[in-house]
Amino acid sequence: MSEIPINLIFEDELSGSILCNLLHKSKQRYIIGQYYNSRGFGWIKKRINGFNNAAKGMPYLVLTDLNRYECPPILIEDWLAGSKHHNLLLRVAVSEVESWLLGCRTAFAKFLGVNEDLIPTNVDEIPDAKNFVINLARKSSKKHLRSDIVPEEGSTAKVGPDYNGRLIYFVEDLWDPNIAKEFSPSLQKTIKVLDEFQPIFST
Repeated sequence: MSEIPINLIFEDELSGSILCNLLHKSKQRYIIGQYYNSRGFGWIKKRINGFNNAAKGMPYLVLTDLNRYECPPILIEDWLAGSKHHNLLLRVAVSEVESWLLGCRTAFAKFLGVNEDLIPTNVDEIPDAKNFVINLARKSSKKHLRSDIVPEEGSTAKVGPDYNGRLIYFVEDLWDPNIAKEFSPSLQKTIKVLDEFQPIFST
């Protein structure tokens, strides 16, 4: 099996950790080139057509959240000025990458110290997955996780002081995407794309 070089573009460190996990566990052998942490979808949207053009010479894997779009095809149509190149793997987490983590229901519930029944089976239908995780953490039996994931009372911060760090630990040590995909169609589609992808280069 030949190795596939690929560049990664993502919204934050958590998304980057998820992509690395997926590539490592893919049926294909990927070699990661450049990492682009955009720190938000706006940076990606502004540059996506340039990445689409650059994909002619080097595959790009882009991960973004749905970001209030009705569905992934509408987001892709809005972002791209023309046809998507075969080597641009533009993947959309529904509704957010946290949905993909929640799909690993048993492990995530144990990680937080909450009842598994609090996590729905249709995780892609959670309208605000990040906020869902924060509210779930409020019920955690683990004080250190509550203080790290949940924003302090009265704070203007949207997440706790070590939100990404705690969830990255879960991704790297506990998350099994092959379990999570059974509860997340958007994750299942992404895994299928990565498992079957073969780049096409112009001669």
